[in-house]
Amino acid sequence: MDKKQRILIVDDEKIVRESLFHWFEEENYFVDTAEDGEIALKKYSKEKFDLLLVDMKMPGMSGLDLLSKIKAIDKDALIILFTAFSSVPTAIAALKNGAYDYITKPVDPDELAHLVKNALEKRALKMENVQLKENISEIIRPDNLIGESFQIRKIYELVNSVSRTDTTVMIRGESGTGKELIAKAIHINSNRKYSPIITVNCGALAESLLESELFGHEKGSFTGAQFKRKGKFEMADGGTIFLDEIGSISLRMQIELLRVIETKQFNRVGGNELIKSDFRVITATNEPLEELVKAGKFREDLYYRLNVFTIVISPLRERRDDIPLLVDFFINKFSSAMNKKNKSISKEALDFLINYDWPGNVRELENAIERAMVVGKQDTIIVDDLPFHVSKNNFDLMKDEKSLAAMEKKYIQKILNENSWNISKTAQILEIDRVTLYNKISKYGLRKDEY
Repeated sequence: MDKKQRILIVDDEKIVRESLFHWFEEENYFVDTAEDGEIALKKYSKEKFDLLLVDMKMPGMSGLDLLSKIKAIDKDALIILFTAFSSVPTAIAALKNGAYDYITKPVDPDELAHLVKNALEKRALKMENVQLKENISEIIRPDNLIGESFQIRKIYELVNSVSRTDTTVMIRGESGTGKELIAKAIHINSNRKYSPIITVNCGALAESLLESELFGHEKGSFTGAQFKRKGKFEMADGGTIFLDEIGSISLRMQIELLRVIETKQFNRVGGNELIKSDFRVITATNEPLEELVKAGKFREDLYYRLNVFTIVISPLRERRDDIPLLVDFFINKFSSAMNKKNKSISKEALDFLINYDWPGNVRELENAIERAMVVGKQDTIIVDDLPFHVSKNNFDLMKDEKSLAAMEKKYIQKILNENSWNISKTAQILEIDRVTLYNKISKYGLRKDEY
């Protein structure tokens, strides 16, 4: 034991005080004594003790009163009570008021020493856990949230301002700007950081699936519901739910969503039990919700309920100063992930990246660097390692790509690329709904970096 643990023994019986004093002193503790509650309270106010051994029955201030006063000074104070068998119910009541444990008289020194040792070890572990959490809070930052531009520093300020509150946040920005990263930054800097953040991509699910995903379902509530399943709102209890692509949900789901956000209560699909959940809501969209409201496609009351605190993320082309920092970050990231030597980047390649318009924003930049790390044969990334020499509008079919499926895959990829992977716009041009488009993207394994 590097530093002696400090114990204060409080008992009106001199023989008990002295015997315990010598016992614990031999156990290498620093020990002090007090003959009543008043003296003990004065000593505790002046000095810090790691643990108090307190007799329940003393003249003047009782052990129970002393417990209350000490807890008022230090809610984490560690107190073990001595009690006669006749006052065990009172000691149990004291446990409810914060005592660590109690031991009956006559005191068995070995039993008491064991109890003291366990109590101090648990206290040390608790303090270590608190310290670790504080350290984690200081070091955790979402990946890819990189930048020193005016726009990104403003976002840091907004995240810092809103994180400590429970305010509903709406994050707006083009696809690939990092809206989910901002949501995570808000969550991990909030008081809910030790509970989960649950992400739901509302645009990727049909209405019936989204309802089950959000609220859960009971066994047998619909075909295929073989088991009871918790919904995302239930899983987010104590934490945060992040609803991405909020502008894509149906009007019927908007009504359900508004009711749940306001009451924090819901029923699983096919269930009667009222589920309560304490969650914070963060949403994100790249759609013009105001226009959707005017067109009657998005409820005005839900819009105002969600749009309490807005964070707008600028597209990468409007904060080009951040590109070198992001490039450096992604090179380090993929060097580590691929177990490769850290590469540099040529001036020509970096100038090319800085001057490119990045319709896919940070996500597109990340994909470009990943590709360059894979295909590059030199220690320096050069322009030829970047994917942009391939025509974005190439729709030429190879000899073995004459099937309808091959043509459909090529055409969908072409329209997606032409519209910077804006799902809503692409689906509109293709005259299919968003869910169908997501299904085809999944079916053909389309990726944003396949330009």
